[in-house]
Amino acid sequence: MNAHYTYFLILGLSLIAPLALSFDKKVAYYKQWKFVFPAMVFPALFYIAWDAWFTSMGIWNFNPEYISGIKLLNLPIEEVLFFFVVPYCCTFIYACIKAYFPRIPDSKFYQIVLLLFVLLLIGLGLTYLSRYYTSITFLLTALFLAILLFSTKLRALVPLSYFLISYTIVLIPFLIVNGFLTAIPVVRYNDAENLAVRITTIPVEDIVYGMLLFLLNIVGYEFLRKRAAAH
Repeated sequence: MNAHYTYFLILGLSLIAPLALSFDKKVAYYKQWKFVFPAMVFPALFYIAWDAWFTSMGIWNFNPEYISGIKLLNLPIEEVLFFFVVPYCCTFIYACIKAYFPRIPDSKFYQIVLLLFVLLLIGLGLTYLSRYYTSITFLLTALFLAILLFSTKLRALVPLSYFLISYTIVLIPFLIVNGFLTAIPVVRYNDAENLAVRITTIPVEDIVYGMLLFLLNIVGYEFLRKRAAAH
């Protein structure tokens, strides 16, 4: 295989199982596509702009040996597609958890876990302000998580239990995909802009970066579902 299609191949392999299982009778994810795809738009635009900015600043870059060379807003087209493929897969996992476990209680435990995580992100983000990937990612994610934590309406839309359990499961395929992207490497990071703490080859910031992407997508997904149900 031509090495320039490596990133495309990783995205394609990531999509195979969620796409095939979208027709599972219990989940019937294909029936939710009318909510899933529109919900991707805002997070994708936000992340594409963020990604393009960080790329221009040299916070990360893409190995030309493993991308097609087609670019949009100075980003590889594969990177743009990442912000649609990954949310599709992540929202699928979230929908599966809700379908197979419809009565997970939203206890105080999840509030405490999320609060501690928010405080950790704020502490690290403020401590490492000069490291842009760390500070911007941690503080921005802490802001959105705090809104989720303290907004009764938002928590009714996306219960903390489903959010935290789903993302814990999402981390497994997320780390596998990111593992390939960073080990080959397709994506190369400037360690002066992050904590230089890695899970194998994956910067720890990627976990937080992915969490915010996941949150924005499922909030949009649930909002559109609830609005349709109300009508």
